[in-house]
Order: sequence, then C-alpha cells, then structure tokens
Amino acid sequence: MLGARPPKERADAARNRRKVLAAAASLFAEKGVESVSMDAVAAAAGVGKGTLFRRFGDKSGLAAALLDERERDLQQRILSGPPPLGPGAPARDRLAAFFAAYLEYVLGHLDLVRMSETASPGARFRIGAYRFWHRHVAILLAEARPDADAEPLSHALLAAVSAEVAGVLRAEYGAGRAAAAVTCLVESVSHQPRVAHDSR
Repeated sequence: MLGARPPKERADAARNRRKVLAAAASLFAEKGVESVSMDAVAAAAGVGKGTLFRRFGDKSGLAAALLDERERDLQQRILSGPPPLGPGAPARDRLAAFFAAYLEYVLGHLDLVRMSETASPGARFRIGAYRFWHRHVAILLAEARPDADAEPLSHALLAAVSAEVAGVLRAEYGAGRAAAAVTCLVESVSHQPRVAHDSR
C-alpha cells in the first residue's frame, strides 16, 4: 500500500527479487498464470526454490508483488493526479473516474488479480491495496451520499469489479459494455435521491 514501503533490501536480495519478478512476468505472459509452477519461476530466475518461497510464500504472493507497482501508480494518481481521478472534482465524478480506472487495471492484469484475490477464502479483503480502494470509495460515497451507510456500500460496489466478476462481464459482453455497466451502477448509487415533499 502507498506510504508503506518495505525496509531497504540488501543488494543481492534486491537483485534476486528483480530476477524473480522478471522471470515470473515473462512466464505468466507466455503460458498463463495457472500453467506456471513456482519451480519453473525459480529455474527461470536462477534462484533456489527456498529463496523463492521464503520471499513470496506462494504463487499468490508472487502475483501480489507483480501487481504492487501497478497498484502504486493508480494510488498515486488518486492522491495527487489530475481530476477527476485525482483531487479537485466532485465526489460523484471522482467515484466514476476511480471505478473506470480500477476496472481497466483489473482487466489489464486479470489473471494476476484473480490469483491474488482468490488464493484463500477472503484473500481479497486482506490485501493492503484493497483496504486503500475501500477507504477511498467510502470517503467519496460519504460525501456524495450522506444519507447512505458508506462503509458496507463501498464493499458492495467494489464487489462489482472483483476479478471474478470483471472477467465474466468482459467474456460475456466485452470490455466496453462491462465498463458502461459499472459506470451506470456507480452513478446510480452515488446519486442522492431527491426528498419527496408533501404537497398537501
């Protein structure tokens, strides 16, 4: 998560990490995440299996490490980039921009995101980046819809762009219709309904 960078690595550890991530990215792109074993990644990177497992734990940890840089980029754009994704736009516009950017990120790295989210029950909700996304959405929702319970509603909205759901939407309807559906959902939820006035 942004602002929580790990301690400085030793030069050899940093070098091994770069080799592992480069090897994993290449193998995943060539063969697909599901078809690549940790043994294959270790062999391609020229490191021992023990080193690989100690550093990343399992394939989902490797997927999370590969996604880290991409997540940080999106987080930085949210915190200090131009509006409407960054500060300076109305909350409803920022919500729509965030979900469009997040869906693009998920679909661009679908296999890796799916791996990181489904490694174990509830894995998605333990990822540091997910907590960042949820907090961002909750803050904007609270501003756009002060009548709504923003915390659970944010989880419900983010469920619509989980890797599993996003993958089904793209496979069934294509990326364009998937994005339009998510935008429609976000805009309908973030729009505060008018209060009916009694005309009697």
